[in-house]
Parts: sequence; C-alpha cells; structure tokens
Amino acid sequence: MSRFVQFLAVDWSGARGPRQKGIAVAIARADGSAPALLAPPDPKGWARAEVLALLSALKVPTLVGLDLGISLPHADAGAFFPGWDASPADARKLWALIDRLCEADPNLEAGGFLAHRETARYFRLGAGDTGDRFLLPGAATREGRFRIAEHAQRANGVRPVSNFNLVGAAQVGKSSLTGMRMLHRLPAHLPVWPIDPLPEEGSVVTEIYTAMAARRGGVTGSATKLRTYEDLNDALDALGSPPVSGTGAIGDHASDALVTAAWLRLVHRTRDLWHPPALTPEIARTEGWTFGAF
Repeated sequence: MSRFVQFLAVDWSGARGPRQKGIAVAIARADGSAPALLAPPDPKGWARAEVLALLSALKVPTLVGLDLGISLPHADAGAFFPGWDASPADARKLWALIDRLCEADPNLEAGGFLAHRETARYFRLGAGDTGDRFLLPGAATREGRFRIAEHAQRANGVRPVSNFNLVGAAQVGKSSLTGMRMLHRLPAHLPVWPIDPLPEEGSVVTEIYTAMAARRGGVTGSATKLRTYEDLNDALDALGSPPVSGTGAIGDHASDALVTAAWLRLVHRTRDLWHPPALTPEIARTEGWTFGAF
C-alpha cells in the first residue's frame, strides 16, 4: 500500500504576468480513480503564489511533481557559475540567490536574476544575445550545459533543453528560475527530494519531466504532447488509470498534468527510481534530480 494519499502534478510556467494559462495542476488519488484537474482560484488561471500556497497547506501525504528544473548544472564545472566568486555552493543557496536578486520582480518572476551583470553572462537570453560564459571552454556542443539528471533523461529517450538556454518554445529555463523562487519559499516541513532526504512519512516535492510520463504512457516519436482526449485516455490506459471525461481537443498543459499525475501514482513505488546510479550525495546537494530518470 502506498504511503501517499494523493499525487499532484504541476505543469509550471515562467511567463510574465500575475496569472498563467500555462500552469495546470492535476491530482490522482491513491484509490486508483481517474486523475482530475484542480480549478485555479480565478478563471484567468493560476498565480504562482497560489500554487505555493496550495503546496504549503497540504494536509495529507502527497507526492508532488513539478515540471521544472530544480537546479542548474554544477558537476560539469564544479560550480553553477564558474569564474564568478559569488557562485552559490549548493541548490538551496542558489534558490536564495535567485530570490534575492529578484526581490523587485512581481509574481515570482525572474527578470532581476537575468538582468544581473554577472549571472546574465551564463545565459542565452535571446537571438544574438548569448552570454560570454554560456558555454564552457572547449564545449563539444552549442546547446549549453546540462545536469547529470538531464543526461539521464536523454538516455531515457527524451530531449531536455539546457536551463541556461532561454530561447525557443522548448526552453524551460524561465520556468525553472521562477520555480526555484517558489522552492525557496516552501515551508521547512515540505522536503524537496533529493536535495532533502526522502522522509519516511509526509509529503515530498520532486522534479518531473512530463515527456517521460508520456513515454511511459506509450507515446512515441519526437512529439510527446497529447492534444486530444482520445490520445490522453489511451496514455492513461497504458498507465493503468481510468479515463477522464471529454472528447476532442484538450490543451497540452492540462494533458501533461493529468498524464503525469497518473504516472506518479503508477511508478512511485519503484525503488530504483529513488536510487538512480548517478545520484551521488554531491549531485543531490547541488544539482538535484528528475524523478524517473535512470
């Protein structure tokens, strides 16, 4: 029997503004019922602070999956920002730095971090605007730097984009930076695995990658988005979940959250996923991990 009562999947957004159409929150109960979307407090969408409040107020043991990077690459250079003497020592200090540099930004946005004269040097900010430290000396690829977990994601058949790359529809860098501001503000009783040890009871927050859930749901090919209820329910069936109601088109933020909530419920008892071979104590402390990457 699972020690978790429910499984919460959050498709996150790094866009500007007080409310985000790109945020979707889905819940799957341990009783095996169909996953369901949680309605935002406002029809215009979720505010990031409302998701923070939701997680902070969890009353029952919940496994939370956040679709964002919970840290930045560190292992490849021994630092998040090699060459900068103020580079933080671990992920929690990184979150604190981001939140401090963004204290003037509303809505948990991250503009202040990207405008800082030192940190901006490490990011690809736009077409023709690549920081002089975006690539490490002698880099074998122009894609940017990756965490060890992201190399593991690639081995699992998906294609993450570097969190230092803020260009293109597939980039998740802005989502990750805004998400790290939220993580910094979570209450102390809510651990973030594997930066914090996995507790024996209570709720846990993890990083997820919705494309990995879609793969487990039988989605193949380069595209992993489920854009119809029919495709979503086929994936849910492959994950051992009852279908959701609806026909025709569905937004991919909603389908990402729904399929990932069901996936978390299915795979969370797989011991090896909590103990991937490349997850050392140093990686856990600095880079974190993506649950499901192995």
